[in-house]
Order: sequence, then C-alpha cells, then structure tokens
Amino acid sequence: MLFEALPAATWFTPRSGETRLGQVLTWLPPVADIPAYNKALAHAWQQGQRIAIIGVPEGIGPRANLGRGGAEHGFHAALKSWLNLQANAHLATDQILMLGALACDDLQQQANQLEVTEPSQLAQLRQLCAELDSRLSAVLTPLFSQGFRVILIGGGHNNAYPLLQSLATAKASPVAAINLDPHADFRALEGRHSGNGFSYAHAAGVLQHYHVMGLHLAKNNAASLQALTAAGFSYSSIQAIYQHGWQPLWSAQLAQQAQGQLPLGIEVDIDAIQGAPASAINYLGVSAAQACQFVAQLAQLPHAAYLHLAEAAPSLHPAGQAVGDMVCGQLLSELMLAFIGVDLDASNHATAAGQTDS
Repeated sequence: MLFEALPAATWFTPRSGETRLGQVLTWLPPVADIPAYNKALAHAWQQGQRIAIIGVPEGIGPRANLGRGGAEHGFHAALKSWLNLQANAHLATDQILMLGALACDDLQQQANQLEVTEPSQLAQLRQLCAELDSRLSAVLTPLFSQGFRVILIGGGHNNAYPLLQSLATAKASPVAAINLDPHADFRALEGRHSGNGFSYAHAAGVLQHYHVMGLHLAKNNAASLQALTAAGFSYSSIQAIYQHGWQPLWSAQLAQQAQGQLPLGIEVDIDAIQGAPASAINYLGVSAAQACQFVAQLAQLPHAAYLHLAEAAPSLHPAGQAVGDMVCGQLLSELMLAFIGVDLDASNHATAAGQTDS
C-alpha cells in the first residue's frame, strides 16, 4: 500500500447534535500501486475535491542533519485536532481529500537503529532520506499533475525537496518557494537531510526563486548564507523583524510574491513559531497569529501550489508528549485552516438568506 491505514473514527470523539470533520471528510480508498492511485485521484477530482492532505510520519531527515527526532509524531498530533474540529458552513469540506500517511514506517524503523555519531551510519541515514525523497515524489507528482493543491504535514524539512521537485515535474516549470524559518536549509550537498532541501532543489535546477522569512542571522553557517546569496536568493531576518516590526517587512514581501508567476510552495518550519514544540524549539520566533497570516495571505495567490508544515515534534514539548500533541495539533490545524480558507461571512449569508425567504 502507498499509504498507511488510518481509520478516521479512531482520531475523533463524536458528540450528539454536532458534526466533526472526521465524520464528513473524504478519504482516499486503499491503493496498492501508482495506476490505482492515479485512478482514485481522477475520481476524487471529478467529485470536486481540490485540496489533498498528506502526512509523512518520519524523523529521518532531522536526525540525518545531526538534530533530534520526534517529527515522526507531528501528523498524528495534527489528526487528533483536525478531525475533531466542527464541520459547518464556514469550511468547504467537500473540497478536501484526506490521503492519510505515506507508508514509510519501514524506513523509520531502519533509521531508529542508526547512530549519527558513527560516520558510516550517518551516511546510511542520509541514504534513507534519499529513499524517502523517491517514495514521496512518486505520490506527489500525480497530485500536482491532476491539479490538486497539497497540504503536507511532516516529518522533517527534508521533504521540501521532493515537494519542489514533484511540483516542477508536474508543471514542467521551475518553481518558487517562500519559507517561514529561522534556517535557510541551504546547507552543503553532503547527502540528504532536513538542512539542505532547498540547496538540493536549486542544484537540480528546479528552484528559481526563494525567500526566507524570519531567518536568524546567528543560526545559519557562513557557507550556507554565502551559497544562498550566490544563488540570487534572499531573506528577511528575525532581527530585522524585531527592529522594524513584522507588518512592514511582511507587507513588502507579500507584494513581491504577488508579482510572481511561477508555481509557489509555501513552507513553514514549526520552529519559526515562538515556543512551539519542534525539532529545534525556538523561544524567540514569530507568533502563531503571524504564521497564520503568512499562510492565509500567500494561499490567496493564484500560483500558490502547496503548504508544507515541517518539523512539529510533540514529544519534545517540555511538559511531555500529551501536552505536545495538544499544542502541535492546534497549531497545525490552524495553519491548515489558514491555507484552505474559511468563509468569514457564512453565518451572515445564511441569516440574510433566511430573512429574504421570510
């Protein structure tokens, strides 16, 4: 199977008189191979689904980047919150297709046996990350080819590379990305990991425009910053945001993004958000509300193709995984809603219609 079985009913708690997302969202049927997958996607498109949600439960990339695991639990935390949200007139649930989790547990189990302190085992970890790239690209390319917008919940930021590569392949075009992240993830091409997804995409010739919002000037090595500049890419530092304010810098950057024509990937590293449980937890980041604004306003651009929510690691919350699941679940769900869009006036429309009918 291409995806793990995730029975929706195990992730939400029904309540009499209410309808949860878990009760109404459409799930992709089990598919064993790519031809069956393509057929299922075509059927979903005919039924009106336009946004596909996929999880990648892996912590291989962050560990291959000499960091901490834990991102493998991000998607499950998201499901616990997402599927318990209320289904009502404010959200077009009929346009959403739940794919489930990419089948990658075999790779994760192999990675769990490897020690990053051993050079040969670190090389194996990075090879597993490359295998994950291939496995993910195989399911992403048909999604983009069919025309779906994609929400991918990681997993590490290594998954930016197969996202960008698949989008470029499907659209037969170079692509652009904007990344809310303290790190540029433009490290050396030293084997695949969570710190070089964008440098690999650039080296492959698929990433033509790239901006990092909230980059921390002291958390990126000199070589990666030099490589970023040499590639013609740009950033707005978190230090500049603190000095000049979020809104002026963000408004200027959004205006630039609106002028773009290339397919656009919206990237959010959860460790950009102050205090969020992540692979590299950050106590001096942007607010959750600013992250939601970032996503919501970019999602309105016609060339926005996907949202990638990377590095949420509930088990790394200082109070433990149960609290981490709750915090990560709420953050991820809000960012998903920001991308999908909610009808702010749905209730007013319904009220007005009722008054007209009377």
